[in-house]
This record gives sequence, structure tokens and C-alpha cells, in this order.
Amino acid sequence: MNTDVAPRLGGWQQQWQQTWRVVAAAALGIPFWVSTGAALPRGCATDTCSWLVSGDPLVALGCLTALLWRRRFPLAVAIAVAIASGASTLAVGAALLALCSISTRRRPVEIGVVTLVYVAASQLTLVLYPIESPPGTLWLQLALPTLSAGIAVAMGVAIGAGRGEVRSLRERAESAEREQTARAEQARALERNRIAREMHDVLAHRISLVAMQAGVLDHRRNLTTEENRTLIRGIADGSHQALEELRDVLGVLRADPGRPEPPQPSLDRIPELVADARTSGLDVTLTTTVTGRPSDVVGRTCYRVIQEGLTNAAKHAPGAPVHITVEGTAGGELHVSVHNSPATTTTPQPPASGFGLLGLAERITLAGGKLSHHPTHDGGYALTAHLPWPNHDHEKRS
Repeated sequence: MNTDVAPRLGGWQQQWQQTWRVVAAAALGIPFWVSTGAALPRGCATDTCSWLVSGDPLVALGCLTALLWRRRFPLAVAIAVAIASGASTLAVGAALLALCSISTRRRPVEIGVVTLVYVAASQLTLVLYPIESPPGTLWLQLALPTLSAGIAVAMGVAIGAGRGEVRSLRERAESAEREQTARAEQARALERNRIAREMHDVLAHRISLVAMQAGVLDHRRNLTTEENRTLIRGIADGSHQALEELRDVLGVLRADPGRPEPPQPSLDRIPELVADARTSGLDVTLTTTVTGRPSDVVGRTCYRVIQEGLTNAAKHAPGAPVHITVEGTAGGELHVSVHNSPATTTTPQPPASGFGLLGLAERITLAGGKLSHHPTHDGGYALTAHLPWPNHDHEKRS
């Protein structure tokens, strides 16, 4: 809807509601006015009785006009109209509407004051008009205004409660919408971080090995034909594997229906990772003394630590020997260490993202472990992680 049209429609709606309520108040006062005229003595057309057809409608008209300001000055308008209704039976409807309107605020003191003023003012009718009342009907003269005031108050309180409920529901809906928007933003941020982390883990290792092989191929002029063929085959295979792994990651992130989820990295796949690194030209040794089988999270984190260490060694220390140590047992910790010696060859380094160790530190923190990385005294570099390994079997037995 046009933004200029919506306010106009809202204004017309409020004006229409204001109009029909005033008309309803005027119509409600007509039965009181007619019944009062019927109760007057015959021939009472002069003196006091003339007020019924002259002053009574004018006072009622003033009360109906005052109702237009009842939302701006609710208490003042309600008291003024309640007092005026004592001099105008036609204004009784306006007084009841004012009492109903102020009751929507649900303030007992205001409601009590206006109700007392209305009931007291209703007794002025007996003074203003010469209506003969049977003896002992004083209670009836008080009961009827009190009953009508009680009905108006009950309606006003019910309307106010309904408005409060609607307001509360609207606030809850707006709060829920804000929370949903915040959760959606958080989910998008987490998904972006997850995509960036997975893309780095999958591609950085492969591309680093491919870049290392390409650098060797470019700088070594004394390679034999078989060595050149081996390096070229390694570059092609590494690029192909990088594309395949990238396709697998994107398939998981897009939640492709019918596409099987690729196997997640684990502790069992570390020898395969080391073998790929050796095939690509890295001098890697692996020492494993692990007793038991850790959880999937611990195994996957361990795999990522070794993968990041091999990636950094290929980037920053080409040709250097790399030694990997994995040791631990259930109920203690899993220790992972990747240490490389200084570089033995000089090749152009591929561009670094700078987020590898940051993402790895985040992974290890989520797993409850600790990460340290620093240069060593021999000019190399060491990457070490300590991961908690609770003994779940012992917990189940206990």
C-alpha cells in the first residue's frame, strides 16, 4: 500500500469510529429523555417542564461535543459530562459513554470519582422536573443510575483489557520479529564463517601443494623427463582433487537432496593425508602412539591441525623435513605436534589468507583444547595442540 494513502485511511477510520460512538451516545440518551417526558404531569408545558424541550437538548449537544476531546482530557471531560447529565436526561448517553471511555484506562480512583459524580448528578433530575415518586422508592432512584454506571464501567474495563491484550500481543510479535531477525543475522554470520573455514581447510592444503610443485618445476632446470612428468601429474591430480573437494563442500553447504555427504576427516585418515603430502614432494614423517579411538570431533580437529601444519610448511618452508607426532589415551588428552625445519629451497610463496591459524584456534577452542604455534630454536616452526579426550566408556560403566 502507498505510504501516503495508509495514514489517510487510518485517519478516516478513527474519524468514523469517533462519529458512530457519538451518534450511539445520542441515541442512548433518547429513551431516558422520552421516559422523563412521559413521567411529567399532563399540561406541564410551561415553567420547569419547558426545559425538557429547550434547555435539555442544548446541554446534551454540548456534552456530545465535549466527547470529541475525551481522549485528550479524559478525566475532565468525564466529570463535566457526568455533572451536566444531571440537568439533561438526553445527555445520559453521553455521560455513560464518557464513563465507559475512562474505564478503559482501568484506574480505580478515576472510575470511582466519575461514577459517584454521575450517580449524584442523576438525583438532580428529581429536583429539576416535577416527577412524583411513590414513597419508599429512594433505593430505586439510586439503583437505576448505579446499575447503568456499573454496566458502562464493566464494558469499559473489558474494552481496556482487550486493548491491553492486543497491545501486549503486538509488542510480543514485534519482539519476536526482532529476535528472529537477530537470529537470522547470527545464523548468516555463522554460516559465512563456516563456509570460509571449510573452504580454507579444503582448498588451502591442496593449493599449497600444487603451488609448491609448480615452484619446483619452474626453478629446477636439471630435472629429468620422468621427474618433470611426476610433478606435472602431481599438479593435475592436486588440482582435480581440490575441485572435487570443493564440490563436496558446496554440496553439503547447499544441502543438496540426494547427494551423499562426503566422509568427514578423522584420526583414521591422517595416514592418507600424510601419504598425499609425500606424493606432492614433502618430506613427512609420522609418529603415532594413540591408545583407543577418540570422538569424531576430537579426531576431526586433530586432522585439521595436521592439515594446517602441512599447508604452512609447504608455503613457508619448501623442501624442509616435517615431523608429525600424535599421542594420547582415553581419559587424558590428545597431543598433536607438527614441526618443520627451516626451508631448504627458495620458491615464490603463494598468497596467504591469514585466517588459517585463526580458524584453527577457533576450532580447537570449541573442542575445549589449546593451540600454540611459535618458531623453534633451529629456525623452524612448531604447531602444537592439546585436545581433551574424556573416557566415555568409563562414564558409561559408572
